[in-house]
Amino acid sequence: MPVAIIHDYLNQLGGAEKVLNVFLRLTPDATVYTSVVHSGVRTACVPPQVPVQSSFLQRLPFAVERTRLYLPLLPMAFERMNLHGHGLIVSISSAFAKGVRPPSGVPHLCYCQTPMRFAWNLDGYLRYEPVSPVTRAAVRLLMARFRRWDSHTSGRVTEFISISRTVQERVWRFYGRPSRIIYPPVDTVLYHPVSTQEKGDYFLVLSRLLPYKRIDVAIEACNRLRVPLVVAGEGRDEPRLRQMAGPTVRFTGRVPDDEARRLLARARALILVAEEDFGLTPVEAMASGTPVIAYRSGGATESVIEGETGMFFDRQEPDSLAEALLGYCPQDYDPTRCVEQAKRFDTVHFLTAWKQLLQEYGYQTRAEAA
Repeated sequence: MPVAIIHDYLNQLGGAEKVLNVFLRLTPDATVYTSVVHSGVRTACVPPQVPVQSSFLQRLPFAVERTRLYLPLLPMAFERMNLHGHGLIVSISSAFAKGVRPPSGVPHLCYCQTPMRFAWNLDGYLRYEPVSPVTRAAVRLLMARFRRWDSHTSGRVTEFISISRTVQERVWRFYGRPSRIIYPPVDTVLYHPVSTQEKGDYFLVLSRLLPYKRIDVAIEACNRLRVPLVVAGEGRDEPRLRQMAGPTVRFTGRVPDDEARRLLARARALILVAEEDFGLTPVEAMASGTPVIAYRSGGATESVIEGETGMFFDRQEPDSLAEALLGYCPQDYDPTRCVEQAKRFDTVHFLTAWKQLLQEYGYQTRAEAA
């Protein structure tokens, strides 16, 4: 019986959508279930022959573009999904997807990007959001409800698989459940270092532009040092970030994959200020032969080797990052070593680990059937 793959939302392109795209190489007979679908995102990450079924939210006004308006309805959207006819459920979840109700006797594997971050780390989110006291109070009540729901629905999961040690610790802390680790995939063969002569003079931020990503810290540090910074990506924090940017900061908007690879290969270093659950972009940078300057927290501490493939700063503050930038010397890092480290997270390792796991639950991948 085919696999059902549950995905939180298909309305933006990010790391979870890259994971979905690679996972479907193992399960091309799957059906994807999600809350809302944007046609462009579907085309970019789901093969045309794979069915995609959205929830009742798809029919509501502005739900695809502004899903946050319907946040209170998202648990219901997943609980009402009809998954009969599937022999295995795999949720790729950072919020609501793991809350589906599997049919009796059907295993449910959750590839956990993180337990619902905005519910369990609410203060970390609200700290950077321009919301009124009344809105904050309402959000706190909603998030308390979400935490209860998130904890309760963890019992609907047969086995958790975490994307990093960072997430593994959260799964244990919030759900009381053990989990094995399968790191997310990066197609490292698509990334290539360039010669010293081809390197640019800029630092790079490649990210969705959201408040919790703390891109303002990178902009302020580069403003102070008057060093070139390229910010590639789009998101609702962009107007604020553009307003604070100095003359050495350049915004590119969202860039296609080939341009992203070009920017990564030619950058002096990638800057990562957010506390990432794992973080595909630092691995992509290393696969391009480019070191990473990262906040010492989260998934970056598992992928970046200090002194060999990058360096860390200890506070999400401009002073701390600026100090790291002043001490950074590209000649101290060997691009070949960066590439070697990135290959530890290559897609082949992800596919091998998931193939073995699916076998344990009785699913035969298309590759085996051939």
